[in-house]
Amino acid sequence: MIFCVEDDEAAANLAAYALESAGFQVRTFENGRDFFGALKEEKPELILLDIMLPGENGILILRKIRADESTRNIPVIMTTAKGTEFDKVKGLDLGADDYLVKPFGMLEMVSRVRAVLRRMEPKTPHSEVVQAGTVELNEAAHTVTQNGRLLDLTLKEYSLLELLMKNPDRVFDRETLLLRIWNSDYSGDTRTVDVHVGTLRAKLGEAGSMIRTVRGVGYKLVKP
Repeated sequence: MIFCVEDDEAAANLAAYALESAGFQVRTFENGRDFFGALKEEKPELILLDIMLPGENGILILRKIRADESTRNIPVIMTTAKGTEFDKVKGLDLGADDYLVKPFGMLEMVSRVRAVLRRMEPKTPHSEVVQAGTVELNEAAHTVTQNGRLLDLTLKEYSLLELLMKNPDRVFDRETLLLRIWNSDYSGDTRTVDVHVGTLRAKLGEAGSMIRTVRGVGYKLVKP
């Protein structure tokens, strides 16, 4: 089941038709009130969420989705006609899994939906716990501890740390990190990566020094 939150009836019907033709079940909603009402009864596999909505906008709705334990792991693809860098970065920073700028093709939308759902499929990890010095990342519990202290990481900080810990000594450029962590074709200002690395280092405390800056390229993690 896919929930589509879109106040433009024609656009919502077109998206629903394309997704249903691809084998998905779809429910459409014109506003956040109706959407959250349905969310109490049924949890979808994915949410298509427009930013420009009457009442609560898509950014506020996304914030609520990610703040609720019962919905925080549902993948969300943001859609908007604005396409400004601010909207895109804001949505991705709040935990959106992908981003579509209107007007977009229906085939592209279906392809993006399938790609996000594939990424969300459960994988059997070869190891549930990844260790780097005093930092322990537990994939099954989705937790990170440093010297036994539980760290409060955002979804993107966790994903960034997980990628670096699983690939020690490998250098990732900023564009690759945007693609791998933000799951997007975002090609704008890469400073959002630098900001997240900075906050992650701060939360890791003394262990933050494991994340090294490779000048002119990007970042890598060096195990002590």
